[in-house]
Amino acid sequence: MSWNNDTQQPWGPAAEKPSASASGLPGWARKRVVIPSAAGLFLAGAVAGSAGGGGTANAGGATPAPTATVTVTASPRGPVTSDNEPPAPKGTSRPAADKADGKVSVPDFVGMGLQSAQDAAQAKGLYVLTSHDSLGRDRMQVLDRNWKVCFQSIRAGKSVDRKTELDFGSVKTEESCPARDQEPPEVVGGKMPDLAGKSVKAARGALDSGTSLEVKDAAEDRMVLMESNWKVCTQSPAAGTALNGQPVELTAVKFDESCP
Repeated sequence: MSWNNDTQQPWGPAAEKPSASASGLPGWARKRVVIPSAAGLFLAGAVAGSAGGGGTANAGGATPAPTATVTVTASPRGPVTSDNEPPAPKGTSRPAADKADGKVSVPDFVGMGLQSAQDAAQAKGLYVLTSHDSLGRDRMQVLDRNWKVCFQSIRAGKSVDRKTELDFGSVKTEESCPARDQEPPEVVGGKMPDLAGKSVKAARGALDSGTSLEVKDAAEDRMVLMESNWKVCTQSPAAGTALNGQPVELTAVKFDESCP
């Protein structure tokens, strides 16, 4: 007599081993495990109740009751309109659609703090703003509240398109405005510009980026670190010399010092 190793019951003479399915497991051992969604639990229970409780296959090969599948799809966000458009960042404003283009009369900004001038320009609808160092030292206006306006690229009272760039020439608040807005040096006609009195930073900016430039302290043996605080005393080659890639040498002192 043979024994069933799973149930420890003898196989009777007429007993037959359950047939194996195509997957290799006997029909009585097959069990489908379904983990429905939270919304599907209610529906699955309702289906099981209406079917009389035959939720899984039995040894007789009954077909398991179907399991309901629920798909939940989140509604996509609609197009951005004036009703659901995110607010502008604090401290900024968006120009009205009917005022984005057109012309505006430029106010007089000279004498104002740089930050105040920029705010006033934006309030008039002028948003393309820039600024530079009127002393020609090529210093960056890192904190605008520490600078004041000496010059403006568009004269007061002129009517311009709102998209026109407005450039403020400025100096630090404790400094005096120069008689004229100093332009940074530049190479014209491939010849060496006159760099005397210009900041070392401005001189470097005027030359080709590949130029070999050596800067020495004209008074002491100091390192020239903050180049916008140093002015050129001498240069080699001399102003007007044709530039063909030769190295450039400068001597300099700090702006509050005199060249030797």
